[in-house]
Amino acid sequence: MQYDYAHQIVVTVGGSEGIDLALRCLLNPGDEVIIPTPSFVCYGPLTEMSGGVPKYLELKVENKFRLTPEELRAAITPNTKVLVLPFPCNPTGGTMDRQDLEAIAQVLEGTDIMVLSDEIYAELTYGQRHVSPANLTSLKDRTVVVNGFSKSHAMTGWRMGYVCGPEPVIQQMLKLHQFGIMSAPTTSQYAAVEAMRNGDPDIEHMREEYDRRRRYLVENLNRIGLSCFEPKGAFYVFPDIRSTGLSSEEFCERFLMEEKVAVIPGSAFGPGGEGFVRACYAASMKDIAESVARLDNFLTNLRRKQGRGEG
Repeated sequence: MQYDYAHQIVVTVGGSEGIDLALRCLLNPGDEVIIPTPSFVCYGPLTEMSGGVPKYLELKVENKFRLTPEELRAAITPNTKVLVLPFPCNPTGGTMDRQDLEAIAQVLEGTDIMVLSDEIYAELTYGQRHVSPANLTSLKDRTVVVNGFSKSHAMTGWRMGYVCGPEPVIQQMLKLHQFGIMSAPTTSQYAAVEAMRNGDPDIEHMREEYDRRRRYLVENLNRIGLSCFEPKGAFYVFPDIRSTGLSSEEFCERFLMEEKVAVIPGSAFGPGGEGFVRACYAASMKDIAESVARLDNFLTNLRRKQGRGEG
């Protein structure tokens, strides 16, 4: 996947600016944006701020939170302008492989729908390599790729992102970026250059360590009674808490108050998130193991209370 750096790439203040610029350049008032959920919280509000209409498409745990061609086909209307592909996904850890993307490409064939591919977690996949929609010949000319350094190089706070895509779109994004932002911080750009030149071994080490924590967490969540599919990307797990009888918010609040461990309600990430919680394994193994022990204790006490009619 190659781009002309002078005409097809714009450096942004984090990936979030890239998403904002892309939507503002692609949408006219009333245009619809298909947003698979559960997913990162910014897509819908930024669509509305750009005059567009978010259309949330609820993904299923049974499909490992992947977007299926049948789901996409049913969501497309004459007003659809953009499809967001938030993979690898925050909060689910879901991914799309080449075969999945080829099926999506077939649905989009013959339409003028653009793809906004948020690939901020692209370097953090396990047991498989990330495939961008732009790697497919049939999708490259309609795909705007957003990426950055916050996850791949642990540079959260440096605010370094970039967008790659078709020249006509990128050139309009560049205008907005220059008028509103001027440029990403110079110090962050120098840091990003160093990361690209010499940071690959660090990415590999980080990926291996996250993979170890991921497997530990998935295995132990299932062991203590919370069904959890195996995520293949990012650094989150998304266990199913419906068996507890609590809503996502109730579960998170009670777990925090009783065991002093914070997880995020799945409902915060849009339709399809209710009944799940997001747990992050970007923490030490010591803290992860302690959190699992506290979760086990929380579930044991909850079942005991529910058995006495107190739950």
